[in-house]
Amino acid sequence: MPKKILIVAAHPDDEVLGCFGTVAKLIKSGYEAYVLLLGEGKTSRDTNKENKKDELCTLNKEMKKAHDILGIKKSFVYNFADNRFDSINLLDIVKIVSKVKNEINPDIIFTHFENDLNIDHQITYKAVLTATRPMEDESVKEIYSFEILSSTEWNYPLSFSPDTFFDISDTLDLKLKAMKEYKSELRDYPHPRSLEGIELNAKYNGMRVGKKYVEAFKSVRAIK
Repeated sequence: MPKKILIVAAHPDDEVLGCFGTVAKLIKSGYEAYVLLLGEGKTSRDTNKENKKDELCTLNKEMKKAHDILGIKKSFVYNFADNRFDSINLLDIVKIVSKVKNEINPDIIFTHFENDLNIDHQITYKAVLTATRPMEDESVKEIYSFEILSSTEWNYPLSFSPDTFFDISDTLDLKLKAMKEYKSELRDYPHPRSLEGIELNAKYNGMRVGKKYVEAFKSVRAIK
């Protein structure tokens, strides 16, 4: 039976920015991968209901195309209000994470860093930890926090100190191809959330550990 990965992200495109190079690598080696997206996304801030509906429809189409590129087994999408996770009872978010986790029984979870600038990222991290308490029958044996360009590095003081590095030299192209599908979320360089920014970050992380392109993570828990 293949090992399973669950990506728990706050918004559409976070999953690509955070770990799609690594997940592509693991899928190639035989893992199954699933995605849980908790929030509406960055383009959902328009107060006009019709515009908001159109934006969410566009974002969902982009997400599906991006996930198809990697071969994501199944995507779970919820619509908690963007940048307002702190207005929602944490238990409600934990219940969603627990429900999806119990359906999949993943071995590995990739999720947000606890000290990102974005409040939704912080709360997603807390929900994951709460939903994966290390009980005897817990399926999740490894949890890793990823960085999100234009959130992790924009907080101050900087505190993301990665200790786990995945060489994505052979899969960066898939990550960039998936990100290209999120046309409504991409920005022009020198914005960090640009194709050039993503490649430069992978190159910088690679330089730190003697590889060409790398995704960096902070290990939260690893039971071996």
